[in-house]
Amino acid sequence: MTGTAWTSAGMSEPATARGRQLRERGMDQERPTIDTWQDPPFNRWTFSHVDEFVTSVSISTGRERSQKAVNDLDAFSGKVPELERRLAQTWTDVILVVHEDRIVGEWYGEGSRPDDRHLLMSVSKSICGIVVGALADDGLIEPSRTVAHYIPELAESAYGTATVQQVLDMTVAVEYLEEYADLNSHVRAHDRVAGWRTRFDTDPRDTHEFLMGLRPAGEHGKVFQYCSANTDVLAWLVEVVTGKRYHEVVGERVWSRLDAQSDARITVDSSGFAFANGGISCTARDLAGVGRLMLAGGEFDGRRIVSDGWVRATMAGGDPEAARGLPYQDIHPNGSYKNHWWATGNERGSVYAVGIHGQYVWLDPPTRTVIVKFSSAPEALGRTMNSDHARLFQELCAALE
Repeated sequence: MTGTAWTSAGMSEPATARGRQLRERGMDQERPTIDTWQDPPFNRWTFSHVDEFVTSVSISTGRERSQKAVNDLDAFSGKVPELERRLAQTWTDVILVVHEDRIVGEWYGEGSRPDDRHLLMSVSKSICGIVVGALADDGLIEPSRTVAHYIPELAESAYGTATVQQVLDMTVAVEYLEEYADLNSHVRAHDRVAGWRTRFDTDPRDTHEFLMGLRPAGEHGKVFQYCSANTDVLAWLVEVVTGKRYHEVVGERVWSRLDAQSDARITVDSSGFAFANGGISCTARDLAGVGRLMLAGGEFDGRRIVSDGWVRATMAGGDPEAARGLPYQDIHPNGSYKNHWWATGNERGSVYAVGIHGQYVWLDPPTRTVIVKFSSAPEALGRTMNSDHARLFQELCAALE
């Protein structure tokens, strides 16, 4: 990365106290590194330039079209209070609202453009859920079978006796600490192995070896445990049953069938294995196609991508009791997780995909609305931020009724 690129594009902070303070302290003169690119203030720029730090490959759509910004939220004027302030407060880079397959609201923050690919973080997991569903539809994957049935290399790991469905629903009992700020956590080691941070000499060689080393932590299928490793197990499974690399299957099975305007990108480790749990980058308009697909029961413009049965099961959600007592249910009391998607359990049947630092795809079935939001929040997680987003999305959807 050149100094010019960072100076001209990297510090396009919103007019907030944080942005002013950082500039006053001269932080705009620093350069992001492999160990700081995910941190503020750098993430404002790096989340749209991931492949300058981490090796990435294309998820092909077979086309590339230039897009123009609209920057128009007039449809919500007077209906959603203090919208501009709330977008700034939640560190918004892009927000896009699609109602009945038509864009009705779109806003790009300073330095963001429609052609920019933005890192999805764990929204990537929900795309993986669709891919696995499509392969299950074709009989290539049977969700009730154990992971070891398909991947013998994982027989002695935590995943050996877990079923594919338990992996999809995150009810695998595995020793895996998903604490992003803990330098000694499993998720940090996972990042290092994937090439997202500087490797330690003691780290596994690649993601396959890392997954084989994860140990069981109880009985599977009883308790919801959010674990990013689960998604990479599914990606490995996808490669085994198709004989192709994960990114190729996503391109063939999903991206090329969504009429996406441009290729997506996904980071890969030293062996070329994709970081399926968080490594996809794409444009907001293309990601909206994933939401449209779900609201249309697995079809996109008349093309079947995944079965209606798979989508209905996903939208219905999982077992709320499996997540009982978790902070998620402070916001969504009947919330659950199914097929790598979050179900709110609210009266509207809203379902969503979410990634750290504020990445969202929110689905509102009654109004057939998809909301895509890209953000560069300074913290990875925050209960207040999650509830702020939920309220904002609900108000945007209500304004379209």
